[in-house]
Amino acid sequence: MTMFKGPYYGHYGGAFIPEVLYATIKELEVAFKEAKQDSGFWAEYRQILSTYSCRPTPLTFAENLTKYFGTARIYIKREDLNHTGAHKLNNVIGQGLLAKRMGKTRVIAETGAGQHGVATATMAARFGFRCTIYMGEVDVQRQRPNVFWMERLGAEVVPVKDGTKILKDAINEALRDWAANMDDTHYVLGTACGPHPFPEMVSYFQSIIGKEARAQILDQEGKMPSRIYACVGGGSNALGIFSGFLADPVELIGVEAGGKGPGQNASRLASGEGSPGVAHGYKGFFLQDHDGQMKHTHSVAAGLDYVGVSPILCSLRDSGRVRFKAATDSEVMDAFSLVLVKEGLAPALESAHAFAQAFKEINQMCREDVVLINLSGRADKDIFTVADALEDPKWQEFIRGKAKSYGT
Repeated sequence: MTMFKGPYYGHYGGAFIPEVLYATIKELEVAFKEAKQDSGFWAEYRQILSTYSCRPTPLTFAENLTKYFGTARIYIKREDLNHTGAHKLNNVIGQGLLAKRMGKTRVIAETGAGQHGVATATMAARFGFRCTIYMGEVDVQRQRPNVFWMERLGAEVVPVKDGTKILKDAINEALRDWAANMDDTHYVLGTACGPHPFPEMVSYFQSIIGKEARAQILDQEGKMPSRIYACVGGGSNALGIFSGFLADPVELIGVEAGGKGPGQNASRLASGEGSPGVAHGYKGFFLQDHDGQMKHTHSVAAGLDYVGVSPILCSLRDSGRVRFKAATDSEVMDAFSLVLVKEGLAPALESAHAFAQAFKEINQMCREDVVLINLSGRADKDIFTVADALEDPKWQEFIRGKAKSYGT
């Protein structure tokens, strides 16, 4: 059912965990393996998403952007239309079913952008779990709309005040909670990182994106896309859509957060600033110093502001199957603006990284080419960040139609 099978992916992955968590991780691994072999599990999973969420999400032909660039035909996979506004629900519904299978009564999660937190709180309300969400204090402030909804859904939101007060620190707190409460608690890790079986498990649940997209593009275009772009924080949405095309002659491009440039970004693979290491229970690429201490990261998109990246993507980078690039904050805001004014779509700032890189490269392509961009979430949560950007004269000029040319 999935092309990703752990615990190692090339040189990366594993389960680097304290002994106290070993039995809990083993319990999860066994439950996940049994669920995959249960013919009714995936059917139940898809049935819930089809009646409770918006699956299959549509594939939208971006007619206006296609005309604007005059080169490749652009399609957008609409994960922003998934319930709770992002791809995150795909994963949490699957993990919620596993938690029920294991007899757990409480779920915890980490969140950066807040989309995973809202999805987890929603799943907890749907399945009747008690719920605690850990979120860096910096992210609590810049993603306040999502914090509001998590709390209204009945979740306890715990601001993490240690370290840099962002996603990596929230993960640390969630792991501490899990170690102390493993008997009744399941940790709903939000991305394809962490100790085995989380990378494989999250990719498995998110693979529904790629399965749908492959059938949809063949139905609408009668051929494979030339390129697929997806933003990359931990890597769950990218692996979700890439999984449907790994065996096909399609170029896959993962787009990291270029932030403000060298030393002020969250680009582990594209920038050359990342290096192999072990953190958060797995071996992968991290932004760290020579002593293995995690560096500060920066991105306009809270969901990409993370020091590590999925071990699966590390392996796919090494093999050359996925190409990695980075988009700067400025490029992301320009791309967000263009999608908004041309298509009436407001991509989350995370997703706007994928659009930014696609727009930079699209003039390399021709009219026969097809580009597929994964719109992993919508921008409701980014209202204050975008509002602040309105103060930038450059962005105001863009809205008046005097933007710089793209892809030149």
